[in-house]
Amino acid sequence: MTPLPVPSIGSMASSLPLPCRRLSRRGAAALLHGAAFALGGLMVHGGAASALEAPVAPPPLTVPAATAAPASPAPDAPAPTTTSLASTRQIVLELGRRTISLLEGDKVLGSWPVAIGDPSTPTPTGTFSVENKVVNPQYASTRSGKVNPRIGAQGPLGDRWIGFKRSGPNQYGIHGTPDAWAWTVTSRAAVSNGCVRMLTPHVRQLFDQVEVGTPVIVKR
Repeated sequence: MTPLPVPSIGSMASSLPLPCRRLSRRGAAALLHGAAFALGGLMVHGGAASALEAPVAPPPLTVPAATAAPASPAPDAPAPTTTSLASTRQIVLELGRRTISLLEGDKVLGSWPVAIGDPSTPTPTGTFSVENKVVNPQYASTRSGKVNPRIGAQGPLGDRWIGFKRSGPNQYGIHGTPDAWAWTVTSRAAVSNGCVRMLTPHVRQLFDQVEVGTPVIVKR
């Protein structure tokens, strides 16, 4: 909208019709007051600038730092990688020494005594991998399939199971030992159906340091 010129008192008087020129001083003042009101209305509703008040420029627009767009990574930046414990560690079972060890490269993280399979039901040899990990496993007879309801540290399999080789419906594993059979481990006996028995605190340590996929190497 084009700003309207602000009339002066003189110009208003000269542009009024003749009868209005004879207005009293009081009437002229009233008329002038009315003109200023009209201009004020234009200022509010139409946005026209007043000669009595110069227009004020709006402040420069600033963008707060918090609203700035985050920087994008370079297109060719390599994605972060994580190293799995399964790819850096391995379980080594030495049947002759009746010892199981956890290795990371050339470093031995732990080594513990075990009981192994009876000569008639030997622990298999070869290279395998951890297939599953179970807390409070339940034992089922390899012959009858009957399930023993007792679980936990005093159950037939203790409270930790690390399975590493399947044989039909059965599986070989590394597991805990109830207190009543702990002597079989401390004496490193060959008495099991092929599984590897460990003492409860030892199998818990091993369980917490391996993952599904960790290699299991069984040597004579």
